[in-house]
Amino acid sequence: MSLVKRGKTWHTHFFVDGQRFRQSLETSDWRKAQSKERELIAAATQGKLSVSSEDFSRLLFEDAAEKYLAGRLPELAESSRKKELQLLVQPKKFFRGKRLRSITAEEILSYRQWRAPGVGPAIINMEVGVIRRMLKRAKRWNLIADEIKPLKEPVGIGRAMSYEEKLRLLKTAGGKPEWNNARLAMILALCTTMRGVEIKNLRWQDVDFLRKSVTVRRSKTEAGLRVIPMNEDATGAILELRDRAQAFNGTAPEHFLFPACEHGDIDPTRSQQTWRTAWRKLTKAVFCPACRTMQDPSPVCKECGHNLKGLKSPLAGLRFHDMRHHAITELAESQASDSTIMALAGHVSRRMLEHYSHVRQEAKREAVNVLSAKVPKLSGRRGYDTNHDTNASVPDPVPPYVVEKMVGTRRLELLTSTVSNFPIVVSN
Repeated sequence: MSLVKRGKTWHTHFFVDGQRFRQSLETSDWRKAQSKERELIAAATQGKLSVSSEDFSRLLFEDAAEKYLAGRLPELAESSRKKELQLLVQPKKFFRGKRLRSITAEEILSYRQWRAPGVGPAIINMEVGVIRRMLKRAKRWNLIADEIKPLKEPVGIGRAMSYEEKLRLLKTAGGKPEWNNARLAMILALCTTMRGVEIKNLRWQDVDFLRKSVTVRRSKTEAGLRVIPMNEDATGAILELRDRAQAFNGTAPEHFLFPACEHGDIDPTRSQQTWRTAWRKLTKAVFCPACRTMQDPSPVCKECGHNLKGLKSPLAGLRFHDMRHHAITELAESQASDSTIMALAGHVSRRMLEHYSHVRQEAKREAVNVLSAKVPKLSGRRGYDTNHDTNASVPDPVPPYVVEKMVGTRRLELLTSTVSNFPIVVSN
């Protein structure tokens, strides 16, 4: 092994198991050069440094990013490819012209500070994650890993609706024909816990009408590949989709339940990409307090001229993914076992179940009422005192309490079509 100074920079040249390694140490300080050389020799001895990784580490960041993506694309789904491309946009701007091997922990920390004003910690962590994967390929991440800790992300992301909000959502979604896809997808999410990507990729071969079940063959994780029983509402939604598909011969086993549609041309061999526009409009829609007309938010009602300034839908900001949060919350409140909920939702851990379950305030209040010493106008039970605690008594009958055994809109709740016409007063 040897250290050679070229200009003001030290370079190392050494052999491990007959393989030659040559590399710039990116420093003019002799002591730092010695320390870096020892680290490189140790990495090469442990098999963490190779000639190919050394070549990759010499590339400029933007060139290394292109090579990294080329190697990753065959193993990624289309949506993941788009995400990976997007996550590299800002790192390529920041590290442009810098060689991969010369990126330090301090520069990555500087990148996080540079990004902080514009985005949240979750996005920053994902972007640093791409940088980490590139540096791992270059066998450089192990040199700085101890100095880079992920930013703390906010917990409790997600929302479970109240009963009134759920009724409002069902009523609003049935208000316009152009929201029909979003409405049917919403019913499936509420009745099955499926993610949006799972619903979009359902094909007719995945639906078993005989056993009343649907098979998820494409999901975010391996645990998401599962068979889910369909309740009455989910079956009704899928039958509605089938009736519609028969009009354009889109019921072949390989056809999608939600086919792509561009400029009025329906292609059942491709899946719909998004219903984001319809979803945003229906969750923002407001009802005029005077004439009860549903409309987009505006200063005045388009029908009666009533002042609507400041009026906002309680569903504003509700994400489609929150349907999954809501469904899992209802299952948790129905006293279904954790193992049953995890099997239905495709979870692999208790921690992930807790992330998705938002036990609502009403359910919590019912639970703590059991602990009260003053229950008993209904039961006649007395408080905690020594005069009565030791006396034997016949247990009071438990008042009937109905719980939701399955997520749905029928039986325990109104039919979707009924909700659309039900004369309820919806609060804003």
